[in-house]
Amino acid sequence: MAFLEWLLKRKKPLSRMTRSELRRQELLLEKDRTQLLNKITKIATNKQSLFERGSVEKTPELRRALAQEFEFKTTEQLMLARQLNIRSKEMLTVSRLRMLRENAERAGTSSSLGLVSQGDLLRLGKLIESDSVRTEVYQERLDEILAVGATADEEGGSLGEAGNTVLDIWDKMDAGTIEDAKEAFEEADKSVRQKHAAPEE
Repeated sequence: MAFLEWLLKRKKPLSRMTRSELRRQELLLEKDRTQLLNKITKIATNKQSLFERGSVEKTPELRRALAQEFEFKTTEQLMLARQLNIRSKEMLTVSRLRMLRENAERAGTSSSLGLVSQGDLLRLGKLIESDSVRTEVYQERLDEILAVGATADEEGGSLGEAGNTVLDIWDKMDAGTIEDAKEAFEEADKSVRQKHAAPEE
């Protein structure tokens, strides 16, 4: 339970960190999460290649070896996925605490977050370490514990218009309305750029 120990036993607990300290922790977790995503993506690509090789391979011994390699990579992928689930929940926790800190500073209230008790941190640690608790479910529990769900959305936690445009393009790709992946990417990139450029005009 490394993260739980980090929450509770550090010289400076997470709940007492300044906004800039929380931001640094958030960036470190984001970097780690990105590395995990890249590893999972690479494994998925390798598995696809193995599967294609096995489908055309006629030698039983080689086909068996490829199947074994496919199985090994799937196990590795699942292990990394577990780490990714944990890291996503950790990053979400730090992000929410940073938002609390920012809101407290804007309101001119106490420098202590106050809302995060030792019991709250224990509950969060158990939820983070549980494989059965997905990131989406954890986010709901986290918002309940910190009572900042609505505030977090107002501060940028919710998906913006540009993000919804990207989701819409992906939906069109799923439905077959847009078949060319390059065309879809260019349309998404152009739409997001336009959305961000609009306020400056």
